[in-house]
Amino acid sequence: MSKLTDIQIRDVSSSTTEIGYRVPIKFGGRVVVDVTLLDVTVQVETRDGRRGSGTGSMPMGNAWAWPTSQLSSQETLAAMVALGARLAGLAGGCSEVGHPLDITHVLSVSYDEVAQDVVRELGLAEPMPRLAQLVAASPLEAAIHDAYGKALGRSSYDLLGSEFVDRDLSAWLTAEFAGEYLDRYTLRTPKARIPLYHLVGALDPLTAAEIPQRVNDGLPETLGEWIEADGLTHLKIKLAGDDLAWDVERVVRVDQVASEAQARRGCTNWQYSLDFNEKCADVQYVLDFLALVGERSAAALDRVQYIEQPTHRDLRANPANKMHAAARIKPVVIDESLLDLDSLQLARELGYSGVALKACKGQTEALLMGAAAQKYGLFLCVQDLTCVGASFLHSASLAARIPTVAAIEGNGRQYCPAGNAGWDARYPGMFHITDGTVETGLLAGPGLY
Repeated sequence: MSKLTDIQIRDVSSSTTEIGYRVPIKFGGRVVVDVTLLDVTVQVETRDGRRGSGTGSMPMGNAWAWPTSQLSSQETLAAMVALGARLAGLAGGCSEVGHPLDITHVLSVSYDEVAQDVVRELGLAEPMPRLAQLVAASPLEAAIHDAYGKALGRSSYDLLGSEFVDRDLSAWLTAEFAGEYLDRYTLRTPKARIPLYHLVGALDPLTAAEIPQRVNDGLPETLGEWIEADGLTHLKIKLAGDDLAWDVERVVRVDQVASEAQARRGCTNWQYSLDFNEKCADVQYVLDFLALVGERSAAALDRVQYIEQPTHRDLRANPANKMHAAARIKPVVIDESLLDLDSLQLARELGYSGVALKACKGQTEALLMGAAAQKYGLFLCVQDLTCVGASFLHSASLAARIPTVAAIEGNGRQYCPAGNAGWDARYPGMFHITDGTVETGLLAGPGLY
């Protein structure tokens, strides 16, 4: 049944911006020194004539979304940017009229075919992974959801119930969700503040003695300096996954530095998340790691809140990589493997006990996976892609509107603060951190934030 609030896309445009990093970031054996943002603007009109303009922005994180030994970073980046621009252009001719959930679902059916066209035209030696397709399409999806909220003058998160959506969640998920809508799994008012997960990258100095040459740009440069300047209580530690001794030592050292810095500021409660970036050979590596960390520092192990996907992202090709034993110790969340409901269900079968949501996989998919995770009682977190400016606000809005998300990662201010210029003046509580939290209460719409 059609609704007067249904929208149709009237116009779409896209552009890119390149920004250098302040300092490099290393993860999964890869070093990244800059970012290309894809920005999309969408104009929509409701059935009853209301118009709205929405924007979406996302880093084209090819090093994460398309790791490859056959292609260069320049080739994969160019392909993702080309796909994002192509999808935006095609969306301008979309005749679908409906809720953003309906429109983005219709558009998503073409992602793979269009990606194949781009790969063929660029003469690349391998197909574009689905994850890279989702990242390339995510600014378009965000812009559609944002434009919908702008047209109706309300937060996009307030437009997810049966009053606005024609079909219940069983249309996109399973029969378990019959009669349910996303308003059941999201908040009408954003959380006032959320703790921020600060990244401790593999190249990041923990102490002044580890700095070969200071940047001297006024920002902190060691872990201790960051903790005291920003009042941090949540640290995400990047690990190797294939060097057990290094990984254990890294966590112990981080905990030592953090303990000293927290003592100076009188803080007694802080937490860690651990990210192996899929490099662990199997769950036994994780179990051995946790046991050794516990032997070296029981307090450090106790502070671990969750573990991000430790083994290969291709779950079907690696069915022996079961996480049940590790998940009995700490929540283990699916990250790179999470592409749709099927991948979530497979991850559950393999013992994963949590889900990492990312705005870069698309607003619609993030909302649906957030609902499914809550239905199945899974641990939930919202992860970053070194998001800056609008993309960070988008990511934070997800965390602020999903009830069981307790913290959000945000490392753009560390590695690419130039990308926050202008946005930090409009949303100071989201970019200037003093008590380890971001002021997500500012993200009240209309639109996504």
